[in-house]
Amino acid sequence: MIDGVELRHLRYFLAVASELHFGRAAARLHIAQPALTQQIQRLEALLGTRLFDRTSRSVALTPAGTVLRDRATTILGHAARDLDEVARVGQGEQGRLHLGFVPSVLPLEPLRGVRLFRERYPLVEVDLVEGYTSRMMEQLRNGSLDTAIVRDPDDLPGIRVDPLVTEPFVAVLPAGHPDSGRSSITGAELGAHPLVFFPRAAGRLAHDKNLAPLHEAGHRPRVVQEGNTWTTVLYLVAEGLGVTIAPRSATFTAPAAVRVLPLTGTDADTTVYVAHRADDDRAMIRNFLDLLPKHTG
Repeated sequence: MIDGVELRHLRYFLAVASELHFGRAAARLHIAQPALTQQIQRLEALLGTRLFDRTSRSVALTPAGTVLRDRATTILGHAARDLDEVARVGQGEQGRLHLGFVPSVLPLEPLRGVRLFRERYPLVEVDLVEGYTSRMMEQLRNGSLDTAIVRDPDDLPGIRVDPLVTEPFVAVLPAGHPDSGRSSITGAELGAHPLVFFPRAAGRLAHDKNLAPLHEAGHRPRVVQEGNTWTTVLYLVAEGLGVTIAPRSATFTAPAAVRVLPLTGTDADTTVYVAHRADDDRAMIRNFLDLLPKHTG
């Protein structure tokens, strides 16, 4: 019975219910009066009941018309809100963004883009998830993440990565280490020392790039202890368990009991990327990417 009822029928009905005059309602709607009369008759036929009592001198709502007046106002209000929501989602202004990040990027510019995104798109809920680069790349591929800020990711089919920030590696030594007072150090000079490091499972490329200063000097790293985060690694170094090579930004919150030295004699560096599925062209993703800083060296 109601399959053919359209939102325009309800708008036409409400105009007549408000004016109680077909001529004034037609003028308000900018349509011809016969067309308006025809549409009201169509609505009544679809509903199987009269909505107006009409005489040559007056128009009045029937009991069914009185009920519809209240319901139609609610229906049109809900429809407007729902359609606005659909439009906002389509434009990337509402929804939920699942964003992964490696903890070492916290001091860097990319995550400040999250604050800007939240300010500009307050109806988008941003869920932040931290973890290894390798794990987050897999989460992107299986759809549990929408985008991720990662470090030196391995290539993964279907995942696009764009560079954000490139920075050097530094050496981190216990404060009591014999070389801790130097102004710089080389990979060759670090090579004989036990190393505290993150597991290779966190990311093959990231692992290899991080150890490049030692490999370039012909040393095979001797990892004596692993840590799952750079914070853990740095505190283990502070306890004297070994030395490490870290991205410069990972040491910005290093404990006082370590010394951070520039690494010389190497061109090795590390790059932070934003990653997302190559076929994901949603406006929400584009809006987020547009707020991230451009690639800097």
